[in-house]
Amino acid sequence: MSIDQTKSSLGLLLTISRELATTLDLKEALFKVIQLSMQNVGAERGSLIAVNEKMEPIEAAIITDGRPIKHTIGQLRTLLEHGLAGNVINNQTSVWIRDTSKDDRWLRRPDDDKDQTGAKSAICMPLKARDSMVGVLTIVHPQPDYFTQEQFIMLEAIADLAGIAIHNASLYASLQSSNQRYQELFEDSIDPIFITDWNGKITESNRQGAKCIGKSNERLQKFINDFHSINWQEVGEKFVHLRAGKTASYESEMHCIEQNLPVEIHVRKAIINEQEVLQWIIRDISERKALDSLREDLMAMIYHDLRSPLANIISSLDILNSLLPDQNDQVRPVFQIAVRSTDRMQRLINSLLDIKRLEAGQPIANMKAIRIDEMIHEASETVDPTAQSKRQAILIDVPSDLPEMMGDENMLKRVLINLLENAIKFSPLDGNIQIGARIDDAMFSIWVADSGPGIPNEARDRIFNKFTRLQAKQFPKGIGLGLAFCKLAVTAHNGKIWVDSEAGSGSRFNILLPVKQDTLPE
Repeated sequence: MSIDQTKSSLGLLLTISRELATTLDLKEALFKVIQLSMQNVGAERGSLIAVNEKMEPIEAAIITDGRPIKHTIGQLRTLLEHGLAGNVINNQTSVWIRDTSKDDRWLRRPDDDKDQTGAKSAICMPLKARDSMVGVLTIVHPQPDYFTQEQFIMLEAIADLAGIAIHNASLYASLQSSNQRYQELFEDSIDPIFITDWNGKITESNRQGAKCIGKSNERLQKFINDFHSINWQEVGEKFVHLRAGKTASYESEMHCIEQNLPVEIHVRKAIINEQEVLQWIIRDISERKALDSLREDLMAMIYHDLRSPLANIISSLDILNSLLPDQNDQVRPVFQIAVRSTDRMQRLINSLLDIKRLEAGQPIANMKAIRIDEMIHEASETVDPTAQSKRQAILIDVPSDLPEMMGDENMLKRVLINLLENAIKFSPLDGNIQIGARIDDAMFSIWVADSGPGIPNEARDRIFNKFTRLQAKQFPKGIGLGLAFCKLAVTAHNGKIWVDSEAGSGSRFNILLPVKQDTLPE
């Protein structure tokens, strides 16, 4: 190659490099590459197909006789599957065909016939960036054996530049698409979203956020703490917890222009335009709060409106018990059912009262020395008729030499009864229920195990929340207060309660209670 040819080639590459540097639009970049390549060799037609990491076509530029040719993704896919471009994609090496009529790799078209334009010459090259395929370039001239070695080398250099340009354009397109999706999600969110700097100054808000605090520029010069009280314990002083990558969640009250709303705040660190910011998602929990209030009113109504009639029923049953003959085998079983049912209603109402008291932080009032072994036997005797109706056996494993502990005997016994009733409810006919206790490192370890369907992993903590019920068909229905009471009662005694379970293998509820009330579990 002469000095003049070398200068011309370097000048062309510089021109191509400058042209490609002026755009990050993928389609525009493809057309510039194919146009400059065809001009360099005087080609009849050319194509440049960009592919993704799966070697699937994503965009293309096709030119014939100086005119862009419309195409579909299906047509591009056919070219990659059957044409010369497909061969290059599979082998990732350049192909130089001097006579298309003599090479089976060329996908013939009607104009390749002898009575049309006839045989041609073609060069097809892979375009790579960072050792990954990003496209395939095909240049066709109407004369066989037309291209020279210098042109082939020049096209390889163009292909190297084009690979980088297409890669950058693809990254830019992907970034633009991601930004657009984020912006759509940001704007279309039903929750107000605010973006602030590390000082809490609001720099951006979505539509719902603007509706909440107002749209004026003056309002956007405000700080997030102008509209709600930040829980500094959750976010850390000067947002130190958020700087460490923690997501903070807490409840607060949002001061919107129309009204104040109870809200749940979710805030975390985010990266937007290479800048660290804080993203605040504000969730309106008015309906949830109203529902909680309704539930509290319902609980209070159940407690107050049922307590007095139930007391009358219990008194009436006591009187009937003294009047019934001991030998009346027909009436006595029915009477016992009524007694057990009223006892169960009384336990439920007392549990409702204890839930309200314990949630309010009131201390346990009826502390006294109690024997765990006796309490376990009494709880088992209480639920034994229900277990017998399902042909279930309650197996008790408790030593008689356990020491006494200080606690509310009535409350703890209801905890055990609740756990036993649950075990009976979930266990099949002829199943076994196990209850036991041991001393374990200065702690009472108490357990109740059933042979039921087990509890899913994701529900093991949730089942101790109020009004939580498992939805699957194999789980009996309930109001979702029994385990909530159990946790509150055990926690009030400085203890812990949890469940071990495997699907299909039953559940084991475990309780740890300190032997001495000044001993706290770790």
